[in-house]
Amino acid sequence: MPLRPWEAHAPAGQSYSSPSQSQKPPERVAFDRKELQTILGFYGTKVAEGEWRDYAMDFGKDKATFSVFRRASEVPLYRIVKDPALARKQGIYSVVAQTGLILKRGHDLSTVLRVLAKTPKLSTI
Repeated sequence: MPLRPWEAHAPAGQSYSSPSQSQKPPERVAFDRKELQTILGFYGTKVAEGEWRDYAMDFGKDKATFSVFRRASEVPLYRIVKDPALARKQGIYSVVAQTGLILKRGHDLSTVLRVLAKTPKLSTI
């Protein structure tokens, strides 16, 4: 049986699939529109206060991450993580500090983000 043009350079015992039989790419975990609206609204408030300046988003096959930076050249101050594997356990959302400490976990994004809204209370001595 002659080889098809797209199988001509395939390693022994392995064939490339034809263009019409291509497999769809693996699914990625991402924030939906409502989640992004909540996160970016909170992010905008912190930018207006001068605390945060930059962000990055990473969508992997098992989790999605929204990282917040004080400066673009630094490591992230906080990471807001969506991990569907934890949906039935501790909650799909978590806020992770720069040190890797998980500050808050939960099923509701707005509730989880409240941990970042708290400002330290100063008292005079």
